[in-house]
Parts: sequence; C-alpha cells; structure tokens
Amino acid sequence: MNHRRIICRATGAVFTIILAWPYIAWAHERAGESGGLLVGLLHPFSGVDHMAAMVAVGLWGAQLGAPAIWALPVTFPVVMALGGALGIRGIPIPGIEFGIALSAFALGIAILWEIRPPLAVAAVLVGFFAIFHGHAHGGELPAGANRMLYSLGFVIATGSLHACGISIGLVHRWHWGRLLLRACGGSVALLGVYFMVTRLT
Repeated sequence: MNHRRIICRATGAVFTIILAWPYIAWAHERAGESGGLLVGLLHPFSGVDHMAAMVAVGLWGAQLGAPAIWALPVTFPVVMALGGALGIRGIPIPGIEFGIALSAFALGIAILWEIRPPLAVAAVLVGFFAIFHGHAHGGELPAGANRMLYSLGFVIATGSLHACGISIGLVHRWHWGRLLLRACGGSVALLGVYFMVTRLT
C-alpha cells in the first residue's frame, strides 16, 4: 500500500469521526440538554449572512498576512462569545440583524479594495462585528439546551468557517489568486448590501 492510499484512508477516517462526533456527543448528553452542542455547531450555518461574514474574516486575514492571518480569526470568536453571553442573558443590543448584514458588506469591501489598516484597527473592526453575530447566536438559545455546550458549538463552527476562509485566501500569493480573492470580497459585499436592504424594508 503506497503512501497516497494511506493518507487518503486516514483523511477519510478523520472526516468520518468529525462528522459523527456531534451526534455521538449529543447521544451522551444528559436529558434536557440534548440539543446544546449539536444546535450550537449548526447554528452559524443557518444564515448566509453569518457564513459570508465569518468566511470573510479568514479571507481578509489571509490577504493581510501574518500576524493578521491568525489574530483576526482569534479575535472574532473571543469577542463573539462575549456577545453570545449578552444574548443568552437577554441584554438587548439595537440593530443586531442590520449589524450582521453590515459586517458582510464592510468585510467584503475591505477584501475587494485590499484595505490594509494597522492590525489593531482591523482587530477592533472584526471584534465590533463579532458582538452582533454572538448576540444573535446567544439570543436563539433553544429552551432546555446547555448554555456552555451550545456556546462551545457555535464557537467551534465559527472557527471552522474562519479556517475555510483562510484556506481559500492562501491563493493570494499568486496574481490570479489576488484577483479571485477580490472577486470573493465583492460577492460578500453585494450579499451584505442585499441583506441590509431587506432589513430596512
């Protein structure tokens, strides 16, 4: 058996475990908490605006390069968890849905125009939008679900979306990749405009 087959089988086994893990964990949670982790893992995938903005964080980080490539995807989930805690406690923040749509637009424009602010400015911008995303997740905590497991689930899922954006963003090293990345940014910005308009009407 050659190395390529070994790698393919190992990769397949890892993906099988990853896909099965939420259901295994779900089956072993205590009664009354059965939906927390699984629902948390799936929640960031429930809205295109959420997904677009979270992937865009990874895209922008990859476009900016080190240290932004890891600093932005770390900043977002940390601040998002704080926003989630506010949502779980029912502490209101105005304009949550519009803020989510605005985040997709702003991040998309940053990628399209290859905006390169100082790292601190980029992190503050990403953290600001993370509050809206976190609050939306926390505010939709299912009744009876374990708060900690639910929060852990949406943080893990968010990290996976950032990783997806980073993986795509690595094409930035080539000229055609830079053009592709800017096109992705433009698409995310257009999505943001669409969602902003729908939330204002």
